[in-house]
Amino acid sequence: MNVVSERLIAELGLKDDDISRLRLFEDLVRRWSNVKNLVSHQSLSELWIRHILDSAQVQRALPDANVWADLGSGGGFPGIVTAILLAGRPNALVHLVESDNRKCAFLRAVSRETGVKTVVHHGRIEAVVPKLKGIEGVSARALADLDQLVAWAEPLLLRGAVGVFPKGRTVQNELTRLSTDSRFNINLRPSISQPDSVIALVRSESPMEQIREKP
Repeated sequence: MNVVSERLIAELGLKDDDISRLRLFEDLVRRWSNVKNLVSHQSLSELWIRHILDSAQVQRALPDANVWADLGSGGGFPGIVTAILLAGRPNALVHLVESDNRKCAFLRAVSRETGVKTVVHHGRIEAVVPKLKGIEGVSARALADLDQLVAWAEPLLLRGAVGVFPKGRTVQNELTRLSTDSRFNINLRPSISQPDSVIALVRSESPMEQIREKP
């Protein structure tokens, strides 16, 4: 484990149980990537920092949320990471939404082997999301521009869920396309793992219920 990993682990407040499960997840991603292309071959060398620890910021940005929906879960970033960090909570549950059946098989296998609580939904986001209930946090990573993410998550956001979306250096352009929609408040936090990246927190201006974010 290098200095950068140790710094991120400290900043994220990861415990030994978290790290053990995340390491198991890392091993499963590497093994399954040989046949399912879960992440690019190039990024496998940076899997721990670039994907796993980067994804851990999502749950940490909304620590009180117990029930999540992760859109386009793919290789489990950030949905499986969120489920791992919530593993000690009896009421925690992460809904993983994925249209690729092979990746759904991977997500189910990882959930079993790590012992985390998830429900894998095989289907298109726009078909699955309106049916989800009790969602407090909604996430997606490397999936689409922010305006599209907000459109997909809209049924959940309007019912009080908070969107937590890691975004890169193009975020300002993406925000421009959302600037005319006054229904949502968007706050940007600097990423602790990726330079020039942010975590976008999206809330409805008039939600039915609010998940209070810790400072």
